[in-house]
Amino acid sequence: MTSARCWKCESETNRAPFCPTCASLQPRAPGSTLFDAFALAPAIDVDVAGLEKRFHELSLKLHPDRVGAADAKLRRYSLEQTTALNEAYKTLKDPVRRAFYLLKLQGQDLDREDAGVQKGMPLEFLEEVMDLREKLEDLKSRADLEGARAMATEVEARKRAALEEGRARLQQRLEHPDDAQALSAAAHALARVRYFSRFLDEVERMEEEAVPP
Repeated sequence: MTSARCWKCESETNRAPFCPTCASLQPRAPGSTLFDAFALAPAIDVDVAGLEKRFHELSLKLHPDRVGAADAKLRRYSLEQTTALNEAYKTLKDPVRRAFYLLKLQGQDLDREDAGVQKGMPLEFLEEVMDLREKLEDLKSRADLEGARAMATEVEARKRAALEEGRARLQQRLEHPDDAQALSAAAHALARVRYFSRFLDEVERMEEEAVPP
């Protein structure tokens, strides 16, 4: 990753929102990550309480009135950094979002249709997903909310297990950047998390529809 220099004093900024040398507000550096918004190295675990505290501190510092509202350039930098900070906070405080984002930083974006992860999923799991869908559709047709909730409890437990596996494999990948097997295993585990999340969303919609107007 290329270095980022302060526009005012030419010091290395390490992609932080403010120059550590002259404290000038910086533009969002090309290639910056959401971790850079908090001056953090990419990691599977973060101090969420510390993240929240730092978020509120930076939100105040980045307000246009604090950085020079009369300067169009600084207003633009303020907007860039505030947008990135909000997205970073929303993503990094959530362990699921954080895991998916780390996977993306490692070159596996599950939001891309050409990610290729689904093609490599074990056949047994894909068959199991189809079975879950069929059972849920049957429960929907019979308006069996209790049955759907019972399935959701089991699926939620499996989602947590898949997330923990994905996190462990991502940690392995961060420690060994050339470990392609760890990356593939992390992608497959988080793809399972996505499948399970969609199932749980369906059950949640059933619950919402069951509430009388």
